[in-house]
Amino acid sequence: MAEPIRNKRPDPVAPTPQNTPANNAPISSHAQQPGVPSISEEPVDISAAASLFAQNPRLVSMIQGKLGSLVGRSSGYIESLPPQVKRRVSGLKGIQKEHSKLEAEFQEEVLQLEKKYFAKFTPLYVKRAGIVNGANEPTEEEVVAGEEDEEEDEEAEKPKTEDASAESVNGIPEFWLSAMKNQISLAEMITDRDEGALKHLTDIRMEYLDKPGFRLIFEFDENEYFTNKTVSKTYFYQSESGYGGDFIYDHAEGDKINWKAEKDLTVRIEQKKQRNKNTKQTRIVKKTVPTDSFFNFFSPPEPPAEDDDDAASDIEDRLELDYQLGEDIKEKLIPRAIDWFTGEALAYEEIDEDDFNEEFDEDDEDEDDLSENDDEDEDSDEDDDDGSKPKPEAQECKQS
Repeated sequence: MAEPIRNKRPDPVAPTPQNTPANNAPISSHAQQPGVPSISEEPVDISAAASLFAQNPRLVSMIQGKLGSLVGRSSGYIESLPPQVKRRVSGLKGIQKEHSKLEAEFQEEVLQLEKKYFAKFTPLYVKRAGIVNGANEPTEEEVVAGEEDEEEDEEAEKPKTEDASAESVNGIPEFWLSAMKNQISLAEMITDRDEGALKHLTDIRMEYLDKPGFRLIFEFDENEYFTNKTVSKTYFYQSESGYGGDFIYDHAEGDKINWKAEKDLTVRIEQKKQRNKNTKQTRIVKKTVPTDSFFNFFSPPEPPAEDDDDAASDIEDRLELDYQLGEDIKEKLIPRAIDWFTGEALAYEEIDEDDFNEEFDEDDEDEDDLSENDDEDEDSDEDDDDGSKPKPEAQECKQS
């Protein structure tokens, strides 16, 4: 089951004291609300403030550090409680510990239930792999059951006859590649170069570990890119449960891919000319640089060092994305691969409302920019009609 990354550092927020009362308890119920007149604040120039912060990154870092140090700091209210009230608070904490134990037991039983039903799913996955790779054919009952949900038109009601002249096709070509390209989070990682290798993907399966965690296994047939028959990636959880009894994601490890000569899809070759200062002769130097590829999925990011605050935020985002991709493959792609292959699963995907609104906001901004450009064009046309000198054309931006 999908679990969020519990050990991700929270974004800096305004400090929230543990309790709001500032006076020593007990507080009199007869206290009256103070009659303080309303105070009007001067309007804040948001753009000027943003510019100030942009020019002073150290100031932003200092403010975030101060806020972070205040989060969770006691307001002093708990310490001011009478002894008998403190005793009751301790009692509530004891009850909460019992609750936490039950939550941990619940999560463990859920995991065992998942494993129980995964054992029942496995024969179905094996049968699916056989059909996809042409090892066997579906039964008539399975075909009829699959056709029940399909929309039937007039032509579909007529009996179909197979074309004897048609070429014999083995299994379902590019089944897993097509399914992955319909899964949005995975499709964003697949490049055109990756498709040549992913066409040889014959199965994607998973297995649970003896301890909390799971392994994703990608099976390939013989191909021109690497020698691996399988490439796997394992997700590990921490030994201790988190708040609420949930399993806490720890890290992931991927198999090393044995790339064939000049077939590594995770790098590209850059060529650069170098001239000798003395002989004036030139030579071409080749340099290998990392590049985007789905196969980077098997080289997960390393957790940030404790003393490296600058790169921590970026790495944490990458760790969260890496974990979510693994969960999408485990919880979405593998169980319903045929629905992703046909695209039917897309109808059940939840659209992020914020992203949806942002897209429309960007479109609106583009329209505003276009209207402003149109106004500028009209103004420039009027200037030309007045006989004024034409404006010099902007110089071409040359990339080094």
